Amino acid sequence: MFSLFGAPALSQFRLDQLLQVLKADGPRILALGSRWMHFVDTSRPLVESELEVLGKLLTYGARVPDALHALPGGRRVLVTPRVGTESPWSSKATDIVHVCGLNAVRRVERGTVFFLESAAPLTASELTRLTAHLHDRMTESIWTDSIEPKGLFHAAAPRGLRHVVLGEHPQEALARANEQWGLALSGQEIDYLVQVFGKLGRDPTDVELMMFAQANSEHCRHKIFNAQFVIDGRPMPQSLFDMIRATHARNSEGVLSAYRDNAAVIVGANTTRFFADPLTQRYSGTLEPIDILMKVETHNHPTAISPFPGAATGAGGEIRDEGATGIGAKPKAGLTGFSVSNLKIPGMLQPWEVDFGKPDRIASALDIMIAAPIGAAAFNNEFGRPNTCGYFRVFEQQTAAATGHAAIRGYHKPIMVAGGLGSVRRQNVEKKDVVVGALLVVLGGPSMLIGLGGGAASSVGSGQSSSELDFASVQRGNAEIQRRAQEVIDRCVALGEANPILLIHDVGAGGLSNALPEAIAHSHRGGRIDLRKIPSAESELSPMEIWCNEAQERYVLALMPGSIEQFKALCERERCPFAAVGEITGDGLLKVSDPLLHATPVDIPIDVLLGKAPRMTRDVRSASRGAASLSTDGVNLSDSLERLLKLPTIADKSFLITIGDRTVGGLISRDQMVGPWQVPVADAAVSLSSYQEYSGEAMAMGERAPVALLDAAASSTDGHSLVGQLDGCLRGTGRGCRAIRHRARGQ
Repeated sequence: MFSLFGAPALSQFRLDQLLQVLKADGPRILALGSRWMHFVDTSRPLVESELEVLGKLLTYGARVPDALHALPGGRRVLVTPRVGTESPWSSKATDIVHVCGLNAVRRVERGTVFFLESAAPLTASELTRLTAHLHDRMTESIWTDSIEPKGLFHAAAPRGLRHVVLGEHPQEALARANEQWGLALSGQEIDYLVQVFGKLGRDPTDVELMMFAQANSEHCRHKIFNAQFVIDGRPMPQSLFDMIRATHARNSEGVLSAYRDNAAVIVGANTTRFFADPLTQRYSGTLEPIDILMKVETHNHPTAISPFPGAATGAGGEIRDEGATGIGAKPKAGLTGFSVSNLKIPGMLQPWEVDFGKPDRIASALDIMIAAPIGAAAFNNEFGRPNTCGYFRVFEQQTAAATGHAAIRGYHKPIMVAGGLGSVRRQNVEKKDVVVGALLVVLGGPSMLIGLGGGAASSVGSGQSSSELDFASVQRGNAEIQRRAQEVIDRCVALGEANPILLIHDVGAGGLSNALPEAIAHSHRGGRIDLRKIPSAESELSPMEIWCNEAQERYVLALMPGSIEQFKALCERERCPFAAVGEITGDGLLKVSDPLLHATPVDIPIDVLLGKAPRMTRDVRSASRGAASLSTDGVNLSDSLERLLKLPTIADKSFLITIGDRTVGGLISRDQMVGPWQVPVADAAVSLSSYQEYSGEAMAMGERAPVALLDAAASSTDGHSLVGQLDGCLRGTGRGCRAIRHRARGQ
């Protein structure tokens, strides 16, 4: 590895802002400078001509006369992408370097060198405190002793496979593992696993336990929504999910797919689909039904821990859900929403804002609303999708609980809603039967030690797990790799009846340990997986870390036997990584082998994982609601009006709108800002179904969650997202609009 300095990394405006923060925490700081620093990993020393080309490629940004001799003075601190991860910049830069013929370069990465000039040398404790302002420990590593980051491109021996010895007290052994590894297993699930491995006659591996915890987490299986509720001693005839599905059961007209795939699909208009033929590379239009898909979910826990990557990967995961609908679909327009506690802006504290405190590991409401909307908008735009709809709610209030004690209601753990709509070809709405011998393929980026245990983290309350487990559960986004993967999906879809995809799932919570078993179980099959064929960016990952990490921008596909060469050509054209990791069998067993460690990390029947886990039971009692009557004594109308207009829920939302490109893709009919001066915010987002016809979709969302403190039923009458098909409405033909409501579910 060698390194090259580059141009200034931050603008003077951003340096001045950061300097103010540093001076507030360390008055001896006098000045702050920055430079990009590029790190190059090569398979051999580069010759002079190659170094010249590389130097030209890495010369960009603000120009300085001589970057090496014009470096600022002061203590040097290096910030790099977190060791073991690959930044989106690295993905793009490495590809550009390879296209320019520098094949000896294995990878290019970029860091930022900060120069801290102080009145006196900084102590170790001062440096630790100050550098916390210079990096995000969730996504970045920091180096204070050297600007040569050891281990940035490293190769080490893999960590081993672990077993939990059940012994004479198996429940106690599993309970210890449950706590230490943050599995969030219930007592019923521990008993179930003791029974399962007792029948198998062996001890479970850490891979099997982590896989079971993720695949059966609240996020993946919605255990509370599917639970048997007993209220005041009376079993309820329906689960929460049954009640939600009842609307579709009563009126399913126009619904092609609901509650059985990564997104729902409704009938769309007959319009012209415009795409390139994968064989001739010529663009053309085809008149056909373009059906509408929609999805809404949440990404609360990661956004609470690290707002920018949490919201970014929330948007990215929802985009993947849309692309992985049926046997391949196309995302079109997105929405985001945020519910947080009171902002408590320094110097602008409002009369109703009280500091009730918060868990240290959770970001403040203000920090969330500064970083999270930008994270979601950035991922949407970098992927190539506009974000055209959303909401923003602040709420925090002390109320009287049924027990007589005061209760504080609010959103210290925020709600981060990610959703959107897209299109799918009629023949691709349903996943196909996965035949024995079908190849299992992982499409997208490599495994990295990020997002480990994210699914299980959704099954515990905020603050109940350790801070290190919370840290490990946050994913990092790479929109560039996801865009390439979507291009491969688009090329497969464009093949029409020759589409080689039998099934596609996105890789989200639980990583491959959830996605691959779901693909295998779709047609009640079995599967054989070679763990070492799964691409990995870190050589030292253990079998559990490879199998269960939630590294983003990945899909799992089952391909028609004999189609791998055609699929490989599409991936190479889009420069998208992929790997064939196994195949479908007919024995109902999931077997994951590790030839490097000569071990079998997973060897269980697939229905043990996904089909027979115990159902949750919720036994609850009704509590009387003690709400005081509204009193208007001493209320001044003008003061009340001013307070309402200052409430962020009501006040100007342009700061959430102008942070992104709202028209990327060319299919947006209405901008979010409307009127002759583009000041008011539109009530609905309107998109087009094609570049030619006058048809499209309308999308809106709203919520009234605080009303639930007074009347739960009343709060649900407007808590939904609304997606409707516009057929002729855009040109005033009066043909009416059809709509379907989808309530948000998630972590």
